[in-house]
Amino acid sequence: METLAIKVKIGDREYPMRVKIEDEAKIRHAGKLINEKLKRYKEEFGLDDNQDLLAMVAFDCMVESLETNEVNAEDSEHIRRSLSHLNALLTKAL
Repeated sequence: METLAIKVKIGDREYPMRVKIEDEAKIRHAGKLINEKLKRYKEEFGLDDNQDLLAMVAFDCMVESLETNEVNAEDSEHIRRSLSHLNALLTKAL
């Protein structure tokens, strides 16, 4: 597994990290999205404290993650029921 040393700037700090080469674009994109949320919260709420801004972004990201997990669980259950139904139909037809 080859890794690449990169620096990702979040807020006003740079964070050095080693990432898999194939993950570099994803990691940089994640940093960009975080910075966009930081900027949006700063403008929307008039906050200058980076710790408060980062906490709000972390909270927002966690809520998004929970919502995505919920949707994925519902989708998985729907797929499982559909496959069971198809399996029953195939068994009946044979």
